Parts: sequence; structure tokens; C-alpha cells
Amino acid sequence: AQMVFEHTGGLHACGLFSDKGKLLELREDVGRHNAVDKLVGVLLSKKMLPASDAILMLSGRVSFELVQKAARAGINFIAAIGAPSSLAIEMAKKHDITMVGFLKNSSFNIYSGEKRIEISKGTCT
Repeated sequence: AQMVFEHTGGLHACGLFSDKGKLLELREDVGRHNAVDKLVGVLLSKKMLPASDAILMLSGRVSFELVQKAARAGINFIAAIGAPSSLAIEMAKKHDITMVGFLKNSSFNIYSGEKRIEISKGTCT
């Protein structure tokens, strides 16, 4: 899905996924914050906010500013390839946002909002 990243390796991406895993929107930029701003902008223009039933997927680390942007967009689930900062975790807890980090094919860390994650043998939803 990250066309430019495949050629350069120098972009961050953020995607909005449905709760069923369908990619709804994807935006890229050299900066994590800019990628999220682009995504929120397109969601706003398409009247897709608040996006409380969606998952924000981030290609890098999670700063507290990214959690603030998600909260303002009504997004209550963030999943990231990288680690969240301690302030990001505090902000996620304050806004009742589920935050998952160090996301890999077979593992992840849950930092907040465990109630939105159901894990059963061999799968997680």
C-alpha cells in the first residue's frame, strides 16, 4: 500500500482501517505528524469524522501529539509499528484510547484500552 516507501524507504504512513480490517484511507509523508494531518484532513473533507469505529495505524513511533490528533478526530484505537512515548500512553489513557505498539505479525504490546481487544486462541480481534 505504501507505493513511494517501496522505492525510497523514507516515508511514514498512516492508515485508517475499519474494525473489520478494511483499509479506508492511507496517507504518506516524510514526517509522522504531517501524514496524520493529511489523513485527518481527507477524513474531514469526506465527512468521515468522528471515526470512533476505526483503527489508526501508524508506521512509526507514537508521540503525545499524534494521540491528541486522534482524540480530536474521534479515533479511539491506535496501532503502531513503533513504541509510544510515556506522555502518549498517559494521553491515550486520559482520552480512553486503545493503544497498541511494537505491532508485528505475531505479537504486540497493549498500553491502554484493553477492553477493545479480544484475544482468543490463534487469533486476536
